[in-house]
Amino acid sequence: MLQRPLSPRPQRGAPARALACALAAALHALPAAAQADDPLPATAHTVKAPAWGDALFHFYQDQHFTALTSLMVSQHFQRVSPHDDEAEVLRGGMLLSWGLHEQAGEVFERLIDGNSTPAVRSRAWFWLAKVRFSRGLVAEAGDALARISTPLPPELEEARTLLQAQVLLALDDPQAAATVLQPLASAPPRAAETKVLMKALKASTGGTAREVVAELPWWQRVGQWFIKPFQASDQLAVVDADAGRFARFNLGVALIRSGSTEAGERWLDELGQQAAANEEQRKLRDQANLALGFSALQRNEPVRAREWLERVRLNGAVSNKALLGFGWAALQMQQPRHALVPWTELAGRNSQDAAVLEARLALPHALAELGADGQALVRYEQALTDFQTEQASLNQALTTLRGGAWLNELLALNPETSLSWFTQTDTLPELPHAAQLAPVLASHDFQEGFKTLRDLQFLRANLADWQERLGTWQDMIDHRRAVFAGRAPGIRTQGLQIDLTEPAQRLAALQAANDQARTDADGLAYADARQQALLKRVAQARQRLAELPGQLASAPAAANDAPAELPAQAAERLRLAAGVLQWELAQAFPERLWTSTRALARAGTELDEATARKAALAQAQIDETARLNGFDGRLQGLAERIKTLQAPIAAATRAQAQALQALATASLIDQQERLVHYSTQARFAMAQLHDRARQPQEAPRGAPR
Repeated sequence: MLQRPLSPRPQRGAPARALACALAAALHALPAAAQADDPLPATAHTVKAPAWGDALFHFYQDQHFTALTSLMVSQHFQRVSPHDDEAEVLRGGMLLSWGLHEQAGEVFERLIDGNSTPAVRSRAWFWLAKVRFSRGLVAEAGDALARISTPLPPELEEARTLLQAQVLLALDDPQAAATVLQPLASAPPRAAETKVLMKALKASTGGTAREVVAELPWWQRVGQWFIKPFQASDQLAVVDADAGRFARFNLGVALIRSGSTEAGERWLDELGQQAAANEEQRKLRDQANLALGFSALQRNEPVRAREWLERVRLNGAVSNKALLGFGWAALQMQQPRHALVPWTELAGRNSQDAAVLEARLALPHALAELGADGQALVRYEQALTDFQTEQASLNQALTTLRGGAWLNELLALNPETSLSWFTQTDTLPELPHAAQLAPVLASHDFQEGFKTLRDLQFLRANLADWQERLGTWQDMIDHRRAVFAGRAPGIRTQGLQIDLTEPAQRLAALQAANDQARTDADGLAYADARQQALLKRVAQARQRLAELPGQLASAPAAANDAPAELPAQAAERLRLAAGVLQWELAQAFPERLWTSTRALARAGTELDEATARKAALAQAQIDETARLNGFDGRLQGLAERIKTLQAPIAAATRAQAQALQALATASLIDQQERLVHYSTQARFAMAQLHDRARQPQEAPRGAPR
């Protein structure tokens, strides 16, 4: 069975960024069916909320942890409207990328249960199924696929078919998988957008798939990434044009597993003869021919097995297995001489491959079949020596791997400063048995585990950074407390010792006088300085007029030459002047009453504000101390929370490192067990040859000498 999944399994270095944005694209641009099926809409995406733009900025900078945390804060304070659905999709995608399936599932279920269209809900379930399967949650992936209620766009429909078949195969239902794969395997390749995008990628000068993805709008950037995860060939990273080939391969395997051998062989035989345009297609073609060859060997059909195995490239990824199978086919045909050529070639290759070790054991067996017992004994002895050397090398390699230093070196060679999807292990340290370990280190399980280990290390570093920040903030609080303690006495002296009692009493007296003047309609109460002076002169004049008759009576007759009517005239003039003054006061009364009332009200407001400021200043003396103490409590609580989080993260880091060590050493342990078995077989065969040597017999005709 081909190692690559039916639907290209997204690795942690590349999957969930797609999930977020591809579904957001559906939410954003799905009013028309044609628009929903368009994988690359030309319309620009307008950011209408600054907080949403900030999250996208960090997202585009590959600062995904910062993007997630800032987005969640913005969502908490409802700052991302009108991008709420898109923000939820992006958050769900990022949660999925770090394996938080339950939390991400809740996000998507809320979207699915909301007002989104059936097409959007179907896409959401597809993304969820795809990532669940990549995490080994086969049953859960099947449940999500079963919830898809509407047809998906063509590029997603192919991926859905492949994923459905992969789920069925994982559930040991090859017949159902074959039924699912039949339409896709029979369909001609899609010619539209796949070929256009492939041509564009091939025409790009030096541009990697990651750079091509970075040029897409954010929702399509993620969508393309999630649909077509990065693989070995960079040209195939963004658009996988080989869905039909993989469908045909897996359909053939599924049919053979279900008992329909003839039908399965037809599919694999067709694929095994197809022209290949790139290395991935050539690998797939070799895999198909290898599967056909070993299937024929199991049915004891060596002639057909040789025919198929001859198609496999001599230096391809599966050439060692093909050479081994080719030799066994010759033995089944009773032609051991024809097995010598492929097995001799294979035995001279790197001994870290299990097929090479088996060839070193099979080659003397073929020689013994030909009667060349002497050469067979030499080959068996050489094989035993090689097995012992390999055992010693494996022991040394296991000691190195169990030490754990190689993991630290691997982390140092592949650093990551943030939780990120683009986290492939590109650089390997010098390791013993690197050829044996390379497939393990490149496997999906190891890459997933290593990504988890790097995530844990990032979280440890992030918590350590927050610890340092808390110390800085504590220093800031202490500095502020010291400044406050130095300034508080002066503030109390300047502000709190101001007595507002006298101004309040004066204002109360003025307000009472104003109220009385309003009640009495007393214009005299609002006389200005000029009018008050005139009123004083009028009063003095009246007093003098009142005294004038007595003064005239007591004056000598000779001195009293004033006219007799003078007092009366003066009194009349004084009355008129007093009347004019009274009229002026009456005319000015309403305006002056309003002005006075407003001024008193403003004075009352200012006095209240002054009183409130004084009270606030007094309260601030208490509140600031309490606030600073509150910051101390919060910082202490956060510090305790960080310590609480550090312990399980440290434990998880150790456990993850041990799991990776176990994963890496498992293949070497298997190799050791295989070597023990091969050594036993070699010794038993040598014993048989020695026994046969004691019984002389004629060598078979044509045996090598």
